[in-house]
Amino acid sequence: MRKARLALVAVFWLAVWQAVAMALGNQLLLVGPVEAGATLLASLPQGAFWAAVGNSLLRVLGGFLLAAALGTALAWLACRSDWTRDLLSAPILAIRSVPVVSFIILALIWTDSSWLSLIVSFLMVLPVVYSNAVEGIARRDRKLDELARVFDMGGAARWWAITLPRMLPYLIAACRTGIGLAWKAGVSAEVIGLPSGSIGERLYQAKLFLSTADLFAWTAVVVALSFACEKLVLAGLAALEKSLSGRYSRDPA
Repeated sequence: MRKARLALVAVFWLAVWQAVAMALGNQLLLVGPVEAGATLLASLPQGAFWAAVGNSLLRVLGGFLLAAALGTALAWLACRSDWTRDLLSAPILAIRSVPVVSFIILALIWTDSSWLSLIVSFLMVLPVVYSNAVEGIARRDRKLDELARVFDMGGAARWWAITLPRMLPYLIAACRTGIGLAWKAGVSAEVIGLPSGSIGERLYQAKLFLSTADLFAWTAVVVALSFACEKLVLAGLAALEKSLSGRYSRDPA
């Protein structure tokens, strides 16, 4: 029932979009979903299309995964020591507050443009994952920690049995937000840095040639990739959460 309702909502907004485009009657200002879809379909057989998709996907997803791994590790260290948390608070706040364009310019000065979207995606996601992971770890049941010490449970075992299950819901929320941020920031960085064979380069070319249909087609590709990455990552985390729940909820007897 819900899927049918969502499909009807999608059809409604596509119809509104098409109606507005037809009312304007100017494809330079706005094209409808029919024109954008036709442009996208015409691009699918082209090798350059898939090369751009693959290059951007590897960089943006790579930046996201690095941020997720490092953010989780830093959160664990921060929760083990107040000194570590205080030391990390300043750089995390700076990364969260500095405009994206500043990071893009710095990255262009420091490294090759091919690394730009990976670096920017990483920096945009890191504070989100770190903050959520710290919150999740801080809310774990302290009595379980004490019980683990009584039974002389090792650090790795405590991590898998106590810390990670409590942190996972917060990581899921962070990933749900972070993947969208990674794609927005990563593709924006590509538009500025213009790495060869990237989605950002194709968007910039659409702007140069005033091709609104190409602009909407590539935007749809970015939305689809972001949605697919989110579903894939969340499915993996949900499977991990289910595995941990089943593993540690069994009755020892």
